Order: sequence, then C-alpha cells, then structure tokens
Amino acid sequence: MISITAIIKSKTENREQVQNMLHNLVTETRKEAACMRYDLHATKNIFIIWEEWKDQDGLDFHNNQKYLQDFIAKSEDLIDAPIQVYKTAAVL
Repeated sequence: MISITAIIKSKTENREQVQNMLHNLVTETRKEAACMRYDLHATKNIFIIWEEWKDQDGLDFHNNQKYLQDFIAKSEDLIDAPIQVYKTAAVL
C-alpha cells in the first residue's frame, strides 16, 4: 500500500473554481483500479487529498492520466503555492 498526501492552497478568490476542479479529479481518480482511497478535505482555501494506492504501478498510471495532468496545468495560476505532495508510510 502506498499513501500520498497532497496539499493544494488556492488563492482566496479562486477557492470555488479550484474546489470544482478537484471534485472532477476525485471523481475520475476513484474509477482507477489501483485507487484504494482518494478523499478530499478542505479548510478555507486549503485542500488536502488523502490517497492510498495498491502499488507503485497503479500510482504511476494515475500520475500519467490526462485529468490529473489537466488539473495541474489549469490550476497553476489559481493556486497560492506549488502543490505539496508527500509519499508516506504508516508509523503506527
């Protein structure tokens, strides 16, 4: 199992647009066979995606999907900072 946490900070004025784009990303990603969890959390203009993947091949497949690449490209001018992505392992 591979765990990923992604943090996206939208510009305040773009919060709703980024959220709508993320909803689409979540909907499409959850259809992937290797996707075990892809949950979106938010507070104000900060969005957190909690991901779990069956294996590295599944994560690699996801990272090459057009809808993910489109989100990254289209959100570039709408976010306040680069997207932070953390690949983590369970400690407890």
